[in-house]
Amino acid sequence: MSVIASLKRQAVPIHPEGYVFIGGFLVAALVLDWIWSPLGWLGFIVTAWCVYFFRDPKRVTPMREGLVVSPADGTVSSVGFFVPPPELGLGDRPMQRVSVFMSVFDCHVNRAPLSGRILKVAYKPGLFVNADLDKASEDNERSSMLLETGLGRVGVVQIAGLVARRIVSFVREGETIGVGDRFGLIRFGSRVDVYLPENVRVMVGIGATAVAGETVLADVRAVEAPRSFKAG
Repeated sequence: MSVIASLKRQAVPIHPEGYVFIGGFLVAALVLDWIWSPLGWLGFIVTAWCVYFFRDPKRVTPMREGLVVSPADGTVSSVGFFVPPPELGLGDRPMQRVSVFMSVFDCHVNRAPLSGRILKVAYKPGLFVNADLDKASEDNERSSMLLETGLGRVGVVQIAGLVARRIVSFVREGETIGVGDRFGLIRFGSRVDVYLPENVRVMVGIGATAVAGETVLADVRAVEAPRSFKAG
């Protein structure tokens, strides 16, 4: 394999949503470099980070029925029972929820945790507190998606964070989406909550690293005893 072919294999695609931001950062870096070279270098570093932020790598999604995969890259920040957002129409009883927090260094393209039909997409304006806090699920700006799946109705909620100011949805109500398919993106640092039926066994613990479209968060067919976890 030639060096050029090898480099092409290593290159990660950039999501089209990022082009305007990358271009803006690059222009700003060139202007700063014209004013004072050290500022220009700082601008180029920020531009490189912007390219990295909007990366959209391919993922290999497990397809066995009953698996729930992570909708986001990041760290599992919460596992437990919580009342889902009212706009999802899932009632006021607590449901199993797994939350994945995305830092500004994680890939922010979100993927469907399950295959199903999109019953609802609802946007709610709100605050921009740290998305790693539990109250962010109630107070922050968010976009909620309700899926009719083989496991029942599942809620997926994109939550804006401290520096996030834009939630982008790629899907519409009535569409069918496959597990691992891209459904949205959040700029720039945020969280995704997944609300699951009681019969689904959660397979991850707080602090686990999740990869969108690949990491199994839960499994309806699991027969083992509930897992415990340790960090170290």
